[in-house]
Amino acid sequence: MNIEKELQLAVIQAIAQLYDAEVSAAQITLQKTKKEFTGHYTLVTFPLLRISKKKPEVTAQEIGEALLKDSPIIESFNVISGFLNLSLKSAVWIGALEEMNSNPDYGFTKAAEDAPLFMVEYSSPNTNKPLHLGHVRNNLLGYSLCEILKANGKRVVMTNIVNDRGIHICKSMLAWKKWGNGETPESSGKKGDHLIGDYYVMFDQKYKAEQAELQAKGFTKDEAEAQSSLMAQAREMLLKWENNDAETVNLWKMMNNWVYKGFDETYKEMGVSFDKIYYESDTYLVGRERVLKALEDGLFYRKEDNSIWADLSAENLDHKLLLRADGTSVYMTQDIGTAKLRFDDYPIHTMIYVVGNEQNHHFTVLSTLLDKLGYEFGKGLVHFSYGMVELPEGKMKSREGTVVDADDLMAEMIDTARETSKELGKLDNCTPQEEEEIVRMVGLGALKYFILKVDPRKNMTFNPEESIDFNGNTGPFIQYTHARIQSVLRKAAEQNIEIPAHIGEVELSEKEEGLVQLIAEFPQVIAQAAEEYNVSLVANYVYDLVKEYNQFYHDFSILREENETLRAFRLMISKNVALTIKKGMSLLGIDVPERM
Repeated sequence: MNIEKELQLAVIQAIAQLYDAEVSAAQITLQKTKKEFTGHYTLVTFPLLRISKKKPEVTAQEIGEALLKDSPIIESFNVISGFLNLSLKSAVWIGALEEMNSNPDYGFTKAAEDAPLFMVEYSSPNTNKPLHLGHVRNNLLGYSLCEILKANGKRVVMTNIVNDRGIHICKSMLAWKKWGNGETPESSGKKGDHLIGDYYVMFDQKYKAEQAELQAKGFTKDEAEAQSSLMAQAREMLLKWENNDAETVNLWKMMNNWVYKGFDETYKEMGVSFDKIYYESDTYLVGRERVLKALEDGLFYRKEDNSIWADLSAENLDHKLLLRADGTSVYMTQDIGTAKLRFDDYPIHTMIYVVGNEQNHHFTVLSTLLDKLGYEFGKGLVHFSYGMVELPEGKMKSREGTVVDADDLMAEMIDTARETSKELGKLDNCTPQEEEEIVRMVGLGALKYFILKVDPRKNMTFNPEESIDFNGNTGPFIQYTHARIQSVLRKAAEQNIEIPAHIGEVELSEKEEGLVQLIAEFPQVIAQAAEEYNVSLVANYVYDLVKEYNQFYHDFSILREENETLRAFRLMISKNVALTIKKGMSLLGIDVPERM
């Protein structure tokens, strides 16, 4: 039963009877009644005044009286400044709960074979360093967005583009070749991505030392950069790689494989995955070929130094470099190639790039270039632009004082969850195996929820201490509530108390009706989150549901309720709140424990 649609129909009939006028459902504005007023839904009467030709208060009163007289679902109404607040009968909410209870997938829509295909790109790591805090937000947002789109009946391809070529990769390779002494992940005991990251840092340190030495000899900053032997060797290595030099390519493959193995471990711990991975070492060739063809066709132009550019001034953009003077590709060229390959591979309806807001201009240019190249999909690309994430000063160790490693962060969160849970007695009576499972759920759940509850468009500060709190808007608070409900349901089963499919007639309190109404909103929240590309809507909905349930749990008896019908209702609502928590958190990539 769709309560809002039934209400809309009742209002349409009341208007026809009162004012002999036909209105559509689109003209009926229903909102959830504000907490300070009595009612479940509020009808906004102002759009109807041209039909009633009466004052707002009079119109609201007349419609309210007609609904009370003719609609079987209306219990009472009140009028506040032309707004009609409607209270529904308890039987309506009991029926709604029974219907939700009969459908364990309530809120989720299964994708049809011909459903629109959404491809979502996220992660996009470089193979010269491990994943960091910025990647954590990116991965969590990308994975959650995919799950929310799937829940809305979309077909989804979760994809990653690995930045495995370019001057930055050559810096790590050159440093290892010059100073590595054959070191491997096995010989060093380090994850492959961490090992390569260390050589990337080493290159930077050696380069800075070289610059300081040159400037000490009297060179200016620009002259020192131009004279850099290390940078020249890195550029030479990139040219060798692009010319398929066997020794350079073999070194590149070996070091990249170390990194991929490390990435896989991080992704597994984070709980994210991909359906298809693209590599820039493949896609840049496709982009380069397309750029050269467009040059022949007169779409782009070549400068005297041999570099190739696009003039986008007619589109109110600047001139964009596409191939350097030495013929090597830039990111934009690679992205053109990647987009072409993806649309060749899949019948994509919408392509979504999960990339930080510092790349807003890049994606405006990419969309324009693809359109200019004649690709129909160019203008339809979506940039899921999100803000930066930082840590409070001194809260957690970081490499070089700037980059917070994803592996270190997750390990630290799990350790903190273990300490906090033990202090609060949350792990009492748990086996060692259960304890380990719970602290992983709590630690990673705290990290994920704290990041995902923030509007993606906003910059944020991740505070590890605040995130692991069993009170307030946190993952552990939600997880603990789920475990608490499961405990109630287990006790009911131990006492042989069953939850019937049908409750029967009973008067509910305002709090109980409101809780059913909140569960009923789950599908709308998921739909809105997908439409707006805003995963925080799901996170904050689950928190609101948990907060309301905890007040209900505090104010009402469940197992000790003597009225069997009321007890059955309260057990059913508890069961469905827990199920909604579990489904909502699953959309955020967060597990919830059965006991705690």
